[in-house]
Amino acid sequence: MEALFTAVSSLIIFAVGASFGSFLNVVVYRLPAKLSLFWPPSRCPDCLRPLKKRDNVPVLGWLWLKGRCRFCKSRISKRYPLVEAGTGLLFLLVFWFYGFSWLTLGYWAFLSWLLALSLIDLDTMTLPNVLTQSGLMAGLVFQGTVGFLHASQWTGVSQQLMSGIVGAVLGIWLFDLISFVGSILFGQTAMGGGDAKLAAMMGAWLGWKYLLLSGFIACAVGACAGGGAIALGWLDRRQPMPFGPFLALGAALTVFWGEAIVSTYMRLFFPLI
Repeated sequence: MEALFTAVSSLIIFAVGASFGSFLNVVVYRLPAKLSLFWPPSRCPDCLRPLKKRDNVPVLGWLWLKGRCRFCKSRISKRYPLVEAGTGLLFLLVFWFYGFSWLTLGYWAFLSWLLALSLIDLDTMTLPNVLTQSGLMAGLVFQGTVGFLHASQWTGVSQQLMSGIVGAVLGIWLFDLISFVGSILFGQTAMGGGDAKLAAMMGAWLGWKYLLLSGFIACAVGACAGGGAIALGWLDRRQPMPFGPFLALGAALTVFWGEAIVSTYMRLFFPLI
């Protein structure tokens, strides 16, 4: 009976996540183009005919249509079902880590923000202020909620809020400093202003300690990926590369394994503390 409940709840959570992924596809496509997120309803970008309701079913709709518009037969990008399925899997992973809790709801929202920002950065090399700023405010609300629920008093709220505020301030200062120093060293813009705002958003959600961890992971992975791309001739030395996806990856890994990484680090290098 327990196995059946787990299977059914996992299927429902995946479906909910995939539905959010479908909305994220809309955000990623329409927000940079300054289009309404809610009107007109979903339609084919080629023939502009509205999609039928069954065509909008996450993942399955694309499979039923065999990746082509029902009307004009133009190809529908594979990214749509991949984003939907990926969001569903992220929702499942968060649920498996945190169970039925407010943390689960919060991290569903946080990872959705990160995924949308990453895809927009890959497409346009920009990180829209409307997403980073709203994400920062949502992060502070999340911190206050966690403080209230865990401490059951306003002292916990103020402590958690302060953690988020310090993390946000540290994020924007630290990455602005990295951008300034990098620009001097390399003679060109080393990092966009949106990256610092994304780091501030991450700090609001994670607090200063886990912001530093996620920033370190992002820089390490980004340096390896960039160096490898240059070595393979895929990227020119002075060609800009979106850094938002690496920040998002660092934050996502921190959500799942941040506590384990920090505790392992402290045990290895500061065993007496």
